[in-house]
Amino acid sequence: MKHILLSLVGAGLILSLSACASDEDPQFRIRNERSDKANVQVQTSGGNTINLNDIAAGQTTQFQSAAEGTIVATAVIQNETASPTATFFAANDTRSTIVILAGDAPSLRIDQ
Repeated sequence: MKHILLSLVGAGLILSLSACASDEDPQFRIRNERSDKANVQVQTSGGNTINLNDIAAGQTTQFQSAAEGTIVATAVIQNETASPTATFFAANDTRSTIVILAGDAPSLRIDQ
């Protein structure tokens, strides 16, 4: 009887711990460190395209959800001819920040 009771308690503990684990979709946001506004197009592995427009200098957007997989971000920056691109893998339960870097040539950095 004692072994059955311990087995039931152990099984209940394992089930409750596994219920706490979740596979939330990855999330990303954009931070613009340049002095001009930017538009960012984000292509997700799920086939969706998310456009975040008019991101002001110094602004950080709210987090957006995406499907797990490869994400390609392209920034179009006001008064710039170059459109920097960054590719990264977004795993479930992660948050990433796509940073539009200040400097002579526009570029993107991914903070995870």
